[in-house]
Amino acid sequence: MISDFRHTTIIEKLETHGSVSVADLVREFNVSEMTIRRDLAILESRGLLRRVHGGATSQRGRSYEPPFISRAGENLDAKRRIGEAAAALVQNGDSITLDVGSTTLEIARSLHAKQDLTVITPSLRIANELCDHPGIRLILTGGILRSSEYSMIGHLAERIFDDFFVDKLFLGAGAVDVKAGVSEFNIEDTLVKRAMVRSAKKVFLAADSSKFRQVALTSIVPLAKVHTIISDSDLDPHLVTQIRKEGIEIILA
Repeated sequence: MISDFRHTTIIEKLETHGSVSVADLVREFNVSEMTIRRDLAILESRGLLRRVHGGATSQRGRSYEPPFISRAGENLDAKRRIGEAAAALVQNGDSITLDVGSTTLEIARSLHAKQDLTVITPSLRIANELCDHPGIRLILTGGILRSSEYSMIGHLAERIFDDFFVDKLFLGAGAVDVKAGVSEFNIEDTLVKRAMVRSAKKVFLAADSSKFRQVALTSIVPLAKVHTIISDSDLDPHLVTQIRKEGIEIILA
């Protein structure tokens, strides 16, 4: 667990600064130089950085998915506002799908005043949040556990959406781009998300402003398949105008 914390912190520093030095990491973590060099070697073997003399530089590819624990702490105020705005769109009696992710988890946390809801989700974190709610009928997809995300993937997770037609899907995403559409880091998660989209009457994309003008590894849907985008007020106004010209509603929380 301690090494996981160091690895996450190193990646976060690379995301912010583009490079790290062995000497700085030794001082910060109060460990030996050998330990830091071992950490960097492990991260390089995963394709997450490139070692250079005295440290490392970022080598983030489109398939790199930041760990949930680091994503959950990023833009937290914005995600909470997005969660509240999204929950306000849910009416008592609705059937909804909640995707996996730190932003959709905030939607779940804002649903506790609702009644007579049916919620389908592949997220164990969301299920844990809602399992004691007397006004929610909770349906888990089943499937294979993706332990790093506490999400369900695989054929069973996809197939359940062939049997349901929900009113609203609240979709999460790794990246959003006007031309490339909505994309994700992991192909197994993407396949489940595509099944969700097919089963939903309306698709609501919940994504904070940092996700925009980014492209991840695998395509979920073109942006034209999204009815409404719920984001935060830091989203570039020029981008907002561009998206609205495509006929997509945007709610800024």
